[in-house]
Amino acid sequence: MAPDFSAAGAMAGKPLSVNLKAALKKGPVVLYFFPAAFTGGCNVEAAAFAAALPDFTAAGATVIGMTAGNVDKLVAFSSEHCAGKFAVAAASPAVIKGYDVLLKKPDGTPTTITSRTSYVIAPNGKVLFAHTDMNPADHIKLTLEAVRKYKAGKRG
Repeated sequence: MAPDFSAAGAMAGKPLSVNLKAALKKGPVVLYFFPAAFTGGCNVEAAAFAAALPDFTAAGATVIGMTAGNVDKLVAFSSEHCAGKFAVAAASPAVIKGYDVLLKKPDGTPTTITSRTSYVIAPNGKVLFAHTDMNPADHIKLTLEAVRKYKAGKRG
């Protein structure tokens, strides 16, 4: 089961509170963790999620991004790289531990930022899919496939 959380975040350049339980009331949630705002891979990933948002919306999903890296930049990041299309939030130490997304260095020592990990969470809170890869390339494709699979299963 996905740990519930409420976190300070932003969408379209405006601060807001992000709550998993509230988002799940609308349907499945794609919760993706990224290392830090305004870094190469994270900018690309946020823009790709923003570009694919109509597909996620059509499949009934809400997208939420989370990071422990430079959370003071999330208001600007939410409008510049997320195109104002989805919320991004600050991951607390409890959320990072609950989702097991603390990035470790190659020697195994922990850092203070989150790994690049994407989850698809069903409305009942069950984790349907998880993908960890520091390369952002497949996160959008794989989470969208998982959401579509969930939606197709709900019909049949």
